[in-house]
Amino acid sequence: MRQHVNPLSKNFNEIEKIPSFMEMFDDSKLNLHLDIGCAAGEFLFDLALTNTNWNYLGIEIRERLVKTAKLKVREREIHNLYFVFGNANKIVDDFHSKFINKNLKSISFNFPDPWFKKRHYKRRVIQPELINILSNSMRKGSLIFIKTDVRDLFEYMNRTISSNLNFKKIDKKDFNYSESFNPSKVKTSREKYVLDKKLDIFENIYIKI
Repeated sequence: MRQHVNPLSKNFNEIEKIPSFMEMFDDSKLNLHLDIGCAAGEFLFDLALTNTNWNYLGIEIRERLVKTAKLKVREREIHNLYFVFGNANKIVDDFHSKFINKNLKSISFNFPDPWFKKRHYKRRVIQPELINILSNSMRKGSLIFIKTDVRDLFEYMNRTISSNLNFKKIDKKDFNYSESFNPSKVKTSREKYVLDKKLDIFENIYIKI
């Protein structure tokens, strides 16, 4: 499957109809974690099965991956996991978006497409406009997690988020993972690969202040 998908394509201007949280999850009142760019969703499947006290929602721009993930959710009868297809920036920016609500406690961007060429930086998922929307919508104390094996992309993401005064970087050494969306520190497929190759991983956690 083609890995690079241009998020600025007109194909992604339309947003799919998104069901209510009561339709997505058995218990819509649980804390919610949003994973943007979730790919095939294996990370979220692992999380949802090991941490049933949270709801998990994945956004992915490759429609075939989302269709396959939704089928697996139904087959495995997982009730705290849901997937949505589309451009994350468009979805979050939608006036009627249901993702920014009182139950949303954290968002993760795990190993997003780096789009190495400078003229393609505008295709990167983390953009100033997206961070501004999140800063105005997320509740105080909610978190953003970023993780990548590309230093240049990490510096770009860190610069973009840190430039918004509503977010503050916190020391992950002091972070209590047991109360987070990932208490068992489940790893993504890409993270496992990078660790196996003994390559560097760059990550930060930001809190809405």
